Amino acid sequence: MNQGEAAEFLSNDLRLKTFPIALKFFKDKTDLPEKSRRPSEALGKRITICQAVTMARVYGWTMGLAKEDLICVPAMITFGFTRASDQRSTIAKLFCDVTFGRDLATAQKETASMSVLPSGEYPAMAMAPVKKASFEADTIAVYGNPAQIMRLIQAWVFTEGERITGNFGGKVECTEYLIAPFLSQAPRVAIPGNGDRIFSMTQDEELVLSFPGSALERMVSGLKEAGKKLGARYPITFYQNFQPEFPKIYKQVGEEVGAF
Repeated sequence: MNQGEAAEFLSNDLRLKTFPIALKFFKDKTDLPEKSRRPSEALGKRITICQAVTMARVYGWTMGLAKEDLICVPAMITFGFTRASDQRSTIAKLFCDVTFGRDLATAQKETASMSVLPSGEYPAMAMAPVKKASFEADTIAVYGNPAQIMRLIQAWVFTEGERITGNFGGKVECTEYLIAPFLSQAPRVAIPGNGDRIFSMTQDEELVLSFPGSALERMVSGLKEAGKKLGARYPITFYQNFQPEFPKIYKQVGEEVGAF
């Protein structure tokens, strides 16, 4: 099964509303895919990373991003697109300034656990639907409702025997669903944060499960096998082998009219 076939299976098996997306980090901007859309050029404006995710997963576009394409300062700092020397401290101070941190010590405690790419290490990144990506993915992200994400979790646990962890902060969550699987080489469940919902129109019911690009075949294999003998699948099948109970008055009327 090639990358396109695997992506098609994920979309069909889980009945996904949007495309699973592939992400790759580049050490040189000139390595971006030839046909990728650069927001600063194609759209004439800067956008957020999460907007690019939406353009890839909803429009099906291949997006190319570098510093000049981006405007979200927290994401630019954590993805290494600025000259900040101490990225976690810079973010911690920003969290305090906007009252997402009680005080600097508390905010620094949070940012110490955030996934961060060193400044300048990857000056460009590209994302596209997995089925049409021309590059080998570092991270694959799948948006879905809780039941769809549950099936992906079951697939991973069936194959690897490892429960999936999450690291939730409610903000700058693009680091969790894009950077963390790349650095840890393990999947993550993420709850999209404020920016995702304001700027990229992420819906209230959407979660994200991301995993290393190298794990795509294992995820497909796990989806095919996990819970097969129980009929586990999506949409979840309802149990119907029971006799409903109605209010007493229904039974009385039923007896009067000969229903029973």
